Amino acid sequence: MPLKVMPVYGTRPEAIKVAPLIKHLHDNEHTEAIVAVTGQHREMLDQVNTMFGITPDIDLNIMQAGQTLHEIIERTLAGLTPVLQSERPDYVVTQGDTTTTLAASMAATFLEIPVVHMEAGLRSGSKRSPFPEEINRKLTTQLADLHLAPTSRSRANLLAENISPEDIHVTGNTVIDALLEAVTWRTELPVDVQNFINSDQPLIVVTTHRRENLGDSMSAIGRAIGRLAFDFPDAKIVLPIHRNPAVRAAILPEVADRANVLVTEPIGYGEFATLLDASHLVITDSGGIQEEAPSLGKPVLVMRDTTERPEAVDHGTVELVGPDENRIVERASLLLTDQAHYDQMAQATNPYGDGKAGARSVAAILHHAGLGEPLPDFDPDAR
Repeated sequence: MPLKVMPVYGTRPEAIKVAPLIKHLHDNEHTEAIVAVTGQHREMLDQVNTMFGITPDIDLNIMQAGQTLHEIIERTLAGLTPVLQSERPDYVVTQGDTTTTLAASMAATFLEIPVVHMEAGLRSGSKRSPFPEEINRKLTTQLADLHLAPTSRSRANLLAENISPEDIHVTGNTVIDALLEAVTWRTELPVDVQNFINSDQPLIVVTTHRRENLGDSMSAIGRAIGRLAFDFPDAKIVLPIHRNPAVRAAILPEVADRANVLVTEPIGYGEFATLLDASHLVITDSGGIQEEAPSLGKPVLVMRDTTERPEAVDHGTVELVGPDENRIVERASLLLTDQAHYDQMAQATNPYGDGKAGARSVAAILHHAGLGEPLPDFDPDAR
């Protein structure tokens, strides 16, 4: 009988990163995928599943307006527990650092079902930044039986926390698998975005949403984007804005009168991959974009003081600028005016993946179950 593996996820970023694993589970004759979603992000989650051709077998649909972190955990535990009792998968797979990740790992552990943690070992060193992600991933590490670390740095973090070396595999990050596929789709951009960027002018893509940046820091980010638009009138800035009202209240007033700034509603993953591919520079406080943009040769300025993804900083593809108005403007201006500096960042090696993380992940699960040999660990310098 094939090994029953149940990926459980609930948000758009999880869906993107789990999609390559699900594909390889379906393609492997030794594994059976039972896909479960919580619906923590409803609309955005459904969009990604549709794009990757994934039809969940189980949908807990826990989303409620204004729900707290406590309520997400409570509803996930209550909804997932009877599903696990009924399906009895051999493994539950969770991804990353969302509240769904922690709750699903708890539910499986309470029923003594082994937990596989994708994107294991990321650490910022501060439980308040990012919040609650750093807490979620550290607690999930304590629950997991198999740790799929994206990089050797993540593996070292796990070893420092006394995780057994035999239970860690360095796979690369499946987000790179997903992005490399999505770029080939050549998804058309929304008409307003396509018309706005149809020129030879440099395109800057901005995203911001971090909980720890809400308030004064988010206002500073808005001012920085407004200043860049004023200082570089020939540049085009596209800002798919997060639905959080606090983000909109801080950002929109600062860019409202800038003709070269286009604020859009959040766009689908395929469209966003196309937008990234067309960009000249990315400014973000997102985690995943720190990994995605360098795969396409795009320099990234990260509006955070800490990152759980230091590898790109070390390799020179990413620079931390914090939510600091003056520093954001200064470093973006340098990239827009100094071609040598731009080329140095754009051409640096991406340390996060080679498009084969999904295959390594399935091989690691089968190996853990005693059903095969693992693939060699991902090594960015071996390509």
